[in-house]
Amino acid sequence: MIDVSHQIDAVRRQVGTRAGKRGEARVVTVRQTYGVTRDEVWDACTSARRIPRWFLPVSGQLRLGGTYQLEGNAGGTVERCDPPRGFAATWEFGGEVSWIEVRLTAVAEAVTRFELAHIAYVDGDRWAEYGPGAVGVGWDLGLVGLATHLSSGRSVDPKESMAWLASADGRRFVTLSSEGWYRASLAAGEPEEAAREAAARTTAAYGGGAAAGEPAAGDPPTVA
Repeated sequence: MIDVSHQIDAVRRQVGTRAGKRGEARVVTVRQTYGVTRDEVWDACTSARRIPRWFLPVSGQLRLGGTYQLEGNAGGTVERCDPPRGFAATWEFGGEVSWIEVRLTAVAEAVTRFELAHIAYVDGDRWAEYGPGAVGVGWDLGLVGLATHLSSGRSVDPKESMAWLASADGRRFVTLSSEGWYRASLAAGEPEEAAREAAARTTAAYGGGAAAGEPAAGDPPTVA
């Protein structure tokens, strides 16, 4: 059973920018702290055996310079690997390339802070349409799986996950996640009306806020 309010409140969301070779990139960051060792979180996030237990089936070479492919989702190349502190990789999907950076910090003997930054060059029109929630809500949903796996040790059943997402609790989670990204967008300086409209479109795209049993408004947007 997923405690929606607890999981939403456990995640810290941040929106920023970063200078890159192609100009200014958008950076969407999620952070959550888990009551397990850093080695345990590292293994859950980098082991081809364990990643499917909370995220998606993965193939490839999960090592420095290796390539990977998440089933039905992104693939890319591992560009940095510093066990158990973190790694960086390209995130290639739909003919576009963005980047993810994962950092693990041991804050106590068996307490670890997980941080993931998603860096992308996004044109102004696409950012205005959906804002940070386009990828932010997706990563929030991913962290539900990671939190469940790390706290219980069990594998997350994909069919159960899809059923939960379509349930009232799942739709409430999407709505609250989108609201969290709205607040992060405001904190980053986005005008209130623009941030609110983008969050509403993201919520609808992920199916949040709809009546139970009502289909989502389409595939979730991406800003890769």
